Amino acid sequence: MAEDNDSSQEKTEEPTPRKLEKAREDGQIPRSRDLTTTFILLAGSIGLYVFGQLISLSMQNLTINNFTLARAEVFDTNAMYAHLGSSFYEGLMSLVPLLFMLLVASIVGPIALGGWLLSAKAMAPKFSRMNPLAGLKRMFSVKALVELAKSLGKVAVVMAVAMFALFFWQQDMLQLAAEETRVGIVESLQISAYATIAMSAVTILIAVIDVPFQMWDHSKKLKMSRQEIKDEHKDTEGKPEVKGRIRQLQREMAQRRMMSKVPEADVVITNPTHYSVALKYDPENMATPILLAKGVDHVALKIREIAKVNDIDIIQSPVLARAVYHTTEIDDEIPAGLYMAVAQVLAYVFGLRAYRRGRGDKPLYPRDINVPRDMRFDG
Repeated sequence: MAEDNDSSQEKTEEPTPRKLEKAREDGQIPRSRDLTTTFILLAGSIGLYVFGQLISLSMQNLTINNFTLARAEVFDTNAMYAHLGSSFYEGLMSLVPLLFMLLVASIVGPIALGGWLLSAKAMAPKFSRMNPLAGLKRMFSVKALVELAKSLGKVAVVMAVAMFALFFWQQDMLQLAAEETRVGIVESLQISAYATIAMSAVTILIAVIDVPFQMWDHSKKLKMSRQEIKDEHKDTEGKPEVKGRIRQLQREMAQRRMMSKVPEADVVITNPTHYSVALKYDPENMATPILLAKGVDHVALKIREIAKVNDIDIIQSPVLARAVYHTTEIDDEIPAGLYMAVAQVLAYVFGLRAYRRGRGDKPLYPRDINVPRDMRFDG
């Protein structure tokens, strides 16, 4: 038994949909910081390449305007304020396209893996994280060492690409000293853009490795034991005794609804002791008779009692009662094979009603009711 319990506690099963949903409600979804970093770096480097010339020209104009001041402007405080405001506006407008690309990348990057999530539980403060001892334990854990090794590896790869870029553009950077200021600014920004794109592209490889790892690690954390799956199934579906009680209450409610329809019946056909079925037929509104209620044993007895109280005719026909009971559901029409047999009973009932009102002779009690052989059921 002990061995069974131990094995059942091993988290070897994949998380259930309910487990994944609850984890998402708690803010536990796979996230990759490297993927977000890749989006932001690529957006920034591509934006620098696309809008670099616009930014460089704007900065050049700002430099010229701020260093070519008239003598009157130097001693005019209001003119200096106006100069500062226009310079700030022009510089900001030149950076807006690049900043917008970075904003989009900072939003798309985190939701690319795991999707959009706004969880109050995830944003709530966790006082357990404020424990210094727990913090030290996390700092010197195996996971922290793995994260440190990953960070050092990423830094090493990016530095290697940066060194390669420096050697690759070394001659171009040295020639900038001999270029005209306007041309030198543009070329320096182009070199910076190329180098940044190259270093950002390296992070794609890092993200390709990190994304599957984060998905695997997230799934591993949510793995469940067989006992947890059983407990979740009980909580979701309900314990057997609770489900049994619910089914019992549902049956009782359905039975009460069924019994409330018995007073509307035109006839009750009985076994006479074990089966009872209540039928209704309105020639003006119904194509065929329908079954209002049916039951066996004490339910059958209750149907007969209600029928007697409401002066509903009771016909004894064991074969027909069993046939209707086994072939027809509540509120359904009787099957075509029983049309003739039920018609015999209803003709007698309607004739008896007319006789009681003084409109005709008393009909003969239906004794030879013909039920097809394939619709006969043993008692």
